Amino acid sequence: MRLQLLHPLWLWLLLVLIPLVAWYVYSRRMATPTLRVSATDAFRRLPTSWRVWAGHLVFALRLAALACLIVILCRPQSSDSWSESDVEGTDIIVALDVSTSMLARDFNPNRFEAAKDVATRFVSGREHDNIGLVIFAGESFTQVPMTMDNATVVNAIAQVKMQMLEDGTAIGDGIATSINRIKSGKAKSKSIILLTDGSNNTGVVAPLTAAQIARQYGIKIYTIGVGRNGNAPYPVAIDYAGNIQYQTMPVVIDEATLRKIAQTTGGRYFRATNKGVLEQIFNEIDKLEKTHLDVQHFTQTQDHYLPWAIAALVLLLLSILIDYTVARRAP
Repeated sequence: MRLQLLHPLWLWLLLVLIPLVAWYVYSRRMATPTLRVSATDAFRRLPTSWRVWAGHLVFALRLAALACLIVILCRPQSSDSWSESDVEGTDIIVALDVSTSMLARDFNPNRFEAAKDVATRFVSGREHDNIGLVIFAGESFTQVPMTMDNATVVNAIAQVKMQMLEDGTAIGDGIATSINRIKSGKAKSKSIILLTDGSNNTGVVAPLTAAQIARQYGIKIYTIGVGRNGNAPYPVAIDYAGNIQYQTMPVVIDEATLRKIAQTTGGRYFRATNKGVLEQIFNEIDKLEKTHLDVQHFTQTQDHYLPWAIAALVLLLLSILIDYTVARRAP
């Protein structure tokens, strides 16, 4: 921690104390009564009255209070200095499918909550990464722009809910939005983690077209197909009480397209058949996507005027107390 004054030139006001001391000495001499005598030998050994010293103390306390006020004008502050460190990090966009089919219950409690839980733990462990969050369904939306504050991303993931976007699965649009957010990142390694459980059925940009654009920017896409093999309970309707009705249906994931997207960009395709496998996939990606970055740290500056203000008030009150008690003189 480094202490500093924001306005150090105000310290020149301390020079005002010099003429004040001179004035005090002069005024005390002029105010002292005199008596002419033939010799002063009899008075030389007499001690100075303690009331005189109390008067000097009052003046000294008031000078100290004035000095504290001048220091307050200088705005004393503390701050940590800049520091650089070599860390392992990268630029990452988490693109999360929020279509209704993600409520399928082949994960506990469903695909959507399982994906959010694992993504949260993944982001929490990426302390020095620049991470953003994109959600997509029938359209795509940037939930969190690129940031190194992973707590912000974690909170945003927790707040993502179903029906935030028009229903559907626009994988290409989700990738395109992710590219727009990550392409200007400064890290050498850029990657998009795409979690989806279906096939592209809407949107403006075709998935493979978006993958080719990502390759041009040097962005790797890691695609994750969420859903077990076989059948799974899918949401099909909502009853009059607002409860979701489920029906067992075959799990259909366009693995060929997801695999092609990953291959085009130099990434990898993963199939997550349960939450445990999903966690393993994120752990593997955590090992793959890291690069060395120079990170600068700086903490927020804090003012420290309060101790000086308290000291000035205490000194002033103490001088008044002494002046009106032990140093009080008869009129």
